[in-house]
Amino acid sequence: MEHRLKIMPEFFQAVVDGSKTFELRKDDRGYKVGDELVLCEWDGQAFTGRECRCDILYMLKGYDGLDPDYAILGIVPV
Repeated sequence: MEHRLKIMPEFFQAVVDGSKTFELRKDDRGYKVGDELVLCEWDGQAFTGRECRCDILYMLKGYDGLDPDYAILGIVPV
């Protein structure tokens, strides 16, 4: 499944350059390992037109200290 998500420029660039390998997201979309994220750069007012596709390789949910409505997604650009 493909999920299109907004992402702020500083976080977008970190994903693109490989230094950010995770996303903390509210799990309101039923994310699963193997799904694809399309991260769409958003400057707070409009989309910039830049996008990055990432595969979800790992998912952490239901862990002590992590809000039960949220998940940490391990991602890698494709």
